[in-house]
Amino acid sequence: MTIVKNELLTLEDASARIRAGAILSIAGDEALLAQLPRGSWIGGTSVYFVTDTGGAVIRDRLFCTTIEHATAATIRTIDPDDLASIPSGYVEGGFSLVLIPAFSRAHATFAMDGAGYPGFFAQPLMGWISGVHLDDIGRVTPKVFDGRTGLALEDAAVVMHLALGAGDRVDLDIVNIFSRSDDDSLTFRFPQTGFSAQTALVNGQQVSLARFLTDNGIDTRLPLIADYGGALVNVSVQSVDVAGDTVAFYAPVMAGVDYRLARPLPDYRAAFAGQLGTAGSGQFSCNCILNYLYGDLEGKATGGFTGPVTFGEIAYMLLNQTLVRLDVTPA
Repeated sequence: MTIVKNELLTLEDASARIRAGAILSIAGDEALLAQLPRGSWIGGTSVYFVTDTGGAVIRDRLFCTTIEHATAATIRTIDPDDLASIPSGYVEGGFSLVLIPAFSRAHATFAMDGAGYPGFFAQPLMGWISGVHLDDIGRVTPKVFDGRTGLALEDAAVVMHLALGAGDRVDLDIVNIFSRSDDDSLTFRFPQTGFSAQTALVNGQQVSLARFLTDNGIDTRLPLIADYGGALVNVSVQSVDVAGDTVAFYAPVMAGVDYRLARPLPDYRAAFAGQLGTAGSGQFSCNCILNYLYGDLEGKATGGFTGPVTFGEIAYMLLNQTLVRLDVTPA
């Protein structure tokens, strides 16, 4: 038995759920989120989803995750300069959800500094980075919503701290289809932490990263991977600008950390579906837009995991090209 319910609801049905007092995390088109009544919910913009029948672009319904049997929920809006206060709202035995708009200062600050916040890892912290349709990047700003007020926010985190019953168990995990290349002779190290880089040490030699990736025909659909004590963390390439001598990433590369290329996949979608299996029903999950695109998930089912497709996943820290899942099992 789980206490999370995932549903695609019409605006009317989602509004009724809110008015009935449900505690919700909601993803959808900004126009629908803006019409929801005030209540115990947080929301983020996305029009890409993984549904029971496969990936889809959906603008006329909202993906609602109801956290059933939660005993209390506290919602906070946190400015970029105050993100270190996230752990101050943790409730013993519970978990927290965080939504942050893509391309915002809050996004960058959380990505680069979050893991160093005091008390950050004291309880499960799950969430995602809100986005827009890919055709709207640069024209439409991703948003998050504070359901208490209905306000849309372009540069802040909205956090929901949840209390659970005594003995309830929370399990937060990631599904990463990638492994590091066995070629330890090809190692990348960066001089600075950031979402872009001009140079890197490759095998100890400083190179123009954009030129190196281009000249060597590196498949940039494959992420760079760091090993943090056995946990593999992806950093995905957003763009390679040879003329501007810059490589942009969807998450920050960290100074002084060794990265290797991911091992190539013969079939991206098959690898993804194979790792997911039939699990996922009744779990809160989000999936990366790059998995959606590179895995050609539109119209194709990949097991029981359903949820928003996002511009970054959060399992404590910001992640790329993963599926993040959270399961709550009552005592």
